[in-house]
Amino acid sequence: MRKTYSRSHANRGAQLERLVDMTNKQYRNKGVADIRKVPTPVQIQSNVRGKVTGYTQKPEWVDYSGVHDGRAIVFDAKETSNKTSFPLNNISEHQYELLKSWHQKGAHAFLLVSFNKLDEIYLLAFKSLETYWEEAKKGGRKSIPHSTFMMECDRVKSDKGYVLHYLKHVG
Repeated sequence: MRKTYSRSHANRGAQLERLVDMTNKQYRNKGVADIRKVPTPVQIQSNVRGKVTGYTQKPEWVDYSGVHDGRAIVFDAKETSNKTSFPLNNISEHQYELLKSWHQKGAHAFLLVSFNKLDEIYLLAFKSLETYWEEAKKGGRKSIPHSTFMMECDRVKSDKGYVLHYLKHVG
Protein backbone atom coordinates (compact mmCIF):
# COMPACT_ATOMS: atom_id res chain seq x y z
CA MET A 1 0.00 0.00 0.00
CA ARG A 2 1.43 3.34 -1.02
CA LYS A 3 1.63 5.96 1.70
CA THR A 4 0.10 9.30 0.75
CA TYR A 5 0.16 12.64 2.46
CA SER A 6 -1.55 15.97 2.21
CA ARG A 7 0.70 18.62 0.70
CA SER A 8 -1.08 21.32 2.67
CA HIS A 9 -0.50 19.40 5.91
CA ALA A 10 3.13 18.70 5.06
CA ASN A 11 3.79 22.38 4.35
CA ARG A 12 1.97 23.85 7.32
CA GLY A 13 3.92 26.82 8.56
CA ALA A 14 6.04 27.00 5.43
CA GLN A 15 4.84 30.46 4.38
CA LEU A 16 5.44 32.03 7.79
CA GLU A 17 8.77 30.25 8.13
CA ARG A 18 9.93 31.64 4.78
CA LEU A 19 9.13 35.18 5.96
CA VAL A 20 10.90 34.61 9.28
CA ASP A 21 13.93 33.09 7.54
CA MET A 22 14.23 36.09 5.22
CA THR A 23 13.90 38.47 8.16
CA ASN A 24 16.48 36.58 10.21
CA LYS A 25 18.93 36.83 7.31
CA GLN A 26 18.31 40.60 7.22
CA TYR A 27 18.91 40.81 10.99
CA ARG A 28 22.20 38.88 10.63
CA ASN A 29 23.36 40.96 7.66
CA LYS A 30 22.74 44.19 9.58
CA GLY A 31 24.33 42.86 12.78
CA VAL A 32 21.07 43.23 14.73
CA ALA A 33 20.69 39.61 15.87
CA ASP A 34 21.73 36.07 15.05
CA ILE A 35 18.62 33.90 15.02
CA ARG A 36 18.52 30.64 13.12
CA LYS A 37 16.08 27.92 12.17
CA VAL A 38 16.66 24.77 14.16
CA PRO A 39 16.85 21.83 11.74
CA THR A 40 14.51 18.88 12.17
CA PRO A 41 16.50 15.91 13.46
CA VAL A 42 16.97 13.00 11.06
CA GLN A 43 17.56 9.38 12.05
CA ILE A 44 19.82 7.77 9.46
CA GLN A 45 18.91 4.16 8.78
CA SER A 46 21.62 3.26 6.30
CA ASN A 47 24.41 4.69 4.19
CA VAL A 48 25.28 2.39 1.31
CA ARG A 49 27.81 3.72 -1.18
CA GLY A 50 26.75 7.31 -0.49
CA LYS A 51 23.03 6.61 -0.68
CA VAL A 52 21.60 7.69 2.65
CA THR A 53 18.17 6.61 3.83
CA GLY A 54 16.46 7.77 6.97
CA TYR A 55 13.44 9.48 8.46
CA THR A 56 12.72 12.69 10.30
CA GLN A 57 12.38 12.35 14.03
CA LYS A 58 9.90 14.13 16.22
CA PRO A 59 11.53 17.50 16.93
CA GLU A 60 12.33 18.20 20.57
CA TRP A 61 13.00 21.89 20.10
CA VAL A 62 11.25 25.00 18.85
CA ASP A 63 11.63 26.41 15.34
CA TYR A 64 14.10 29.21 16.10
CA SER A 65 16.81 30.14 18.57
CA GLY A 66 19.50 32.74 18.75
CA VAL A 67 20.65 35.90 20.44
CA HIS A 68 19.48 39.52 20.35
CA ASP A 69 20.81 42.38 22.46
CA GLY A 70 22.96 39.99 24.49
CA ARG A 71 19.98 37.86 25.45
CA ALA A 72 18.90 34.41 24.27
CA ILE A 73 15.79 34.19 22.13
CA VAL A 74 13.64 31.11 21.39
CA PHE A 75 10.37 30.95 19.56
CA ASP A 76 8.13 28.88 17.37
CA ALA A 77 6.29 29.97 14.23
CA LYS A 78 2.69 28.74 14.07
CA GLU A 79 0.02 29.14 11.42
CA THR A 80 -3.71 28.58 11.65
CA SER A 81 -6.50 28.74 9.09
CA ASN A 82 -8.95 29.33 11.93
CA LYS A 83 -10.34 32.88 11.85
CA THR A 84 -11.71 33.06 15.39
CA SER A 85 -9.04 31.45 17.59
CA PHE A 86 -5.64 29.78 17.81
CA PRO A 87 -5.98 26.14 18.96
CA LEU A 88 -3.55 25.29 21.75
CA ASN A 89 -3.17 21.78 20.34
CA ASN A 90 -0.99 23.44 17.65
CA ILE A 91 1.69 23.53 20.35
CA SER A 92 3.24 20.31 21.61
CA GLU A 93 3.96 19.75 25.28
CA HIS A 94 7.72 19.71 24.67
CA GLN A 95 7.58 23.05 22.84
CA TYR A 96 5.64 24.64 25.68
CA GLU A 97 8.03 23.23 28.29
CA LEU A 98 11.09 24.44 26.38
CA LEU A 99 9.66 27.95 26.02
CA LYS A 100 8.76 27.95 29.72
CA SER A 101 12.20 26.78 30.83
CA TRP A 102 14.03 29.36 28.72
CA HIS A 103 11.62 32.13 29.77
CA GLN A 104 12.28 31.29 33.44
CA LYS A 105 16.00 31.63 32.78
CA GLY A 106 15.68 35.08 31.21
CA ALA A 107 15.41 34.36 27.50
CA HIS A 108 12.95 36.07 25.19
CA ALA A 109 10.40 33.27 24.59
CA PHE A 110 7.33 33.65 22.41
CA LEU A 111 5.25 32.41 19.49
CA LEU A 112 4.76 34.08 16.15
CA VAL A 113 1.18 33.22 15.21
CA SER A 114 -0.17 33.70 11.71
CA PHE A 115 -3.91 33.78 11.08
CA ASN A 116 -3.58 32.83 7.40
CA LYS A 117 -7.09 33.65 6.24
CA LEU A 118 -6.99 37.03 7.96
CA ASP A 119 -3.47 37.86 6.73
CA GLU A 120 -2.43 38.77 10.28
CA ILE A 121 0.67 37.82 12.26
CA TYR A 122 1.05 38.40 16.00
CA LEU A 123 3.78 38.01 18.58
CA LEU A 124 2.37 36.09 21.56
CA ALA A 125 4.61 36.59 24.58
CA PHE A 126 5.25 33.50 26.69
CA LYS A 127 3.40 34.95 29.73
CA SER A 128 0.18 35.18 27.69
CA LEU A 129 0.67 31.69 26.30
CA GLU A 130 1.27 30.40 29.83
CA THR A 131 -2.00 31.87 31.10
CA TYR A 132 -4.07 30.10 28.42
CA TRP A 133 -2.04 26.87 28.59
CA GLU A 134 -2.50 26.52 32.35
CA GLU A 135 -6.24 27.31 32.09
CA ALA A 136 -6.65 24.66 29.40
CA LYS A 137 -4.90 22.08 31.63
CA LYS A 138 -7.49 22.83 34.32
CA GLY A 139 -10.31 22.09 31.87
CA GLY A 140 -10.73 25.62 30.52
CA ARG A 141 -10.76 26.91 26.99
CA LYS A 142 -8.50 24.98 24.59
CA SER A 143 -7.76 27.92 22.32
CA ILE A 144 -6.80 31.57 22.43
CA PRO A 145 -9.47 33.86 20.94
CA HIS A 146 -8.48 36.01 17.98
CA SER A 147 -9.78 39.00 19.94
CA THR A 148 -7.06 38.37 22.56
CA PHE A 149 -4.41 38.63 19.86
CA MET A 150 -5.97 41.86 18.60
CA MET A 151 -6.15 43.43 22.08
CA GLU A 152 -3.14 42.01 23.93
CA CYS A 153 -0.50 41.07 21.35
CA ASP A 154 1.67 43.06 18.99
CA ARG A 155 0.81 42.73 15.33
CA VAL A 156 3.93 41.99 13.32
CA LYS A 157 4.35 43.56 9.90
CA SER A 158 6.95 44.57 7.40
CA ASP A 159 8.74 47.65 8.74
CA LYS A 160 11.98 49.63 8.28
CA GLY A 161 13.00 47.40 5.37
CA TYR A 162 12.55 44.14 7.28
CA VAL A 163 10.27 41.53 5.76
CA LEU A 164 8.62 40.75 9.11
CA HIS A 165 10.07 43.04 11.79
CA TYR A 166 9.21 40.99 14.88
CA LEU A 167 12.21 42.07 16.98
CA LYS A 168 10.76 45.54 17.43
CA HIS A 169 8.14 43.87 19.65
CA VAL A 170 10.67 41.93 21.75
CA GLY A 171 11.58 43.81 24.87
